[in-house]
Amino acid sequence: MSIYQQLLARDKEQHPIRVGVIGAGQMGFGLISQISRIPGMVVAGICDVNVKNAERARDFYQSQEKRSVQVIVSDDYQKIIQSENVEVVVDATGVPEVGANISLEALRSRKHLVLLNVEVDITIGSYMYSMFNSAGLVYTGSAGDEPAAIVELYQFAKTMGLEVVVAGKGKNNPLKPTANPDTCREEANRKNMSPHMLAAFQDGTKTMAEMNLLSNAIGLVPDKVGMHGVDAGLDNVAEKLNLKENGGVLNNLGVVDYVNGLAPGVFVIVKSELEPVDEELRYLLKVDSSHGPHYTLYRPYHLASLETPITIAKAVLNHDTSIHPLGAPISETVTVAKRDIQPGETLDGIGGYSVRGVLETHEDMKSNGHIPIGLISGNVVAKKAIHEGQFITEDDVELDSSTTVWKLRSLQDHLFAAK
Repeated sequence: MSIYQQLLARDKEQHPIRVGVIGAGQMGFGLISQISRIPGMVVAGICDVNVKNAERARDFYQSQEKRSVQVIVSDDYQKIIQSENVEVVVDATGVPEVGANISLEALRSRKHLVLLNVEVDITIGSYMYSMFNSAGLVYTGSAGDEPAAIVELYQFAKTMGLEVVVAGKGKNNPLKPTANPDTCREEANRKNMSPHMLAAFQDGTKTMAEMNLLSNAIGLVPDKVGMHGVDAGLDNVAEKLNLKENGGVLNNLGVVDYVNGLAPGVFVIVKSELEPVDEELRYLLKVDSSHGPHYTLYRPYHLASLETPITIAKAVLNHDTSIHPLGAPISETVTVAKRDIQPGETLDGIGGYSVRGVLETHEDMKSNGHIPIGLISGNVVAKKAIHEGQFITEDDVELDSSTTVWKLRSLQDHLFAAK
């Protein structure tokens, strides 16, 4: 029975999935609105630090919802998660420390957790997935975010027996490594976005985090620190993301990367060593004899929070995920200074004025002593002068060990230390 058919059955039984959404910003509001049109699913609770945002989302939802639904509204995430009316929680905050607290409370309250918070997932996801799984609960990233959309293509290809040589996404914004809330405020206001969110897109942190999450879920790694980020379209991406000896930029195959172009789509590049299969791919994908042996499977969209209900339903109905870590971290998004920082200065986090994220392997992070960007949370203070573009280590800053995300990351490091 399909997810849709299962939802119809829940609707007919008047036993809908009851969703609590933490974060009523752009993504959360879109998700809440969309649920009003989904059979077998209702919004039971909404939380936002600005309770007016939560009330606005509730009011719009109830104006569109044909069913009679009681919706709890609060600025306290614990009240929503602990409510008996909520059976599955969606974290739509995008803030590592907030996400860490939500994860812990959902685990304690025995609620499934769906993440629209890539930032916390790349920081403590390996540990939290392990803990939720041990408790018989679902911990999952969301369909519609690029990582899960790529996983769908990856699994589609692997199920057919194809080899995936590259998996990636098109970047939506030109890379501006020093972008901050001030430099993008005007554009953010036009797009009705948070300036911090747009800054994280523009400075590359979001792309690095998304490919980090993908890497941890499928085992492919970045070919180099920060990936290549070539300019490419559908007709030449397989040529550019090929080995150097074949005219491309890669040192190795089996990697994650992004391209400037193809946005807002996602892709996998595949091959087959079987001559009949290669011939069939060439024929079915309508490429000529000059085309190389690598083929691009492309999905030209990702619908972000509008697809999240699919993951919510999979979690509750089938005890299944859209994307989760394979185990120990495979890649990391580490911290790089956006500007010169003086001793004694406090560093703000993702999407702010001080730092951005860059992707590298977990092993490289350990050997270099770099800091996951999700740990730039709370009161993080520079111990010495840090230069713009410098990869930051614990010799450079004092991390805030009182934060929940720091404590959970420490447990994750301990859990996977010998693995």
